[in-house]
Amino acid sequence: MSDMGQTMHDFKMGMGMMTGEAPEVMAAFNGFMDKVLCDGVLDTRTKELIALGMAITARCSYCIGIHVNKALHAGVTHAEIIEVCKVAILMGGGPAMTYIAEVKKALDLFEREKAA
Repeated sequence: MSDMGQTMHDFKMGMGMMTGEAPEVMAAFNGFMDKVLCDGVLDTRTKELIALGMAITARCSYCIGIHVNKALHAGVTHAEIIEVCKVAILMGGGPAMTYIAEVKKALDLFEREKAA
């Protein structure tokens, strides 16, 4: 399993635990996330790009994996993700730059899965 594959596996395990231990909290969180990321004045593609940029500047590997995957499923291109990386580096500096490696891992994993 790749590093990003392990990261996503670990994330799903944690979310599974929380769903079992605090189902009402997870239902509320998931409902909130679904409402925020659905099409509105901004479409889902745009919102996923924003979320990815914020995940990079927040230095959240789990969030990067989730939002790269969701962005690709929303029709975002590889080139658009790279553009978001540039903006995230502008806003987050060197620390954000180090998390571009996580974006690469996520792209490698999810583009390969999407092509299969």
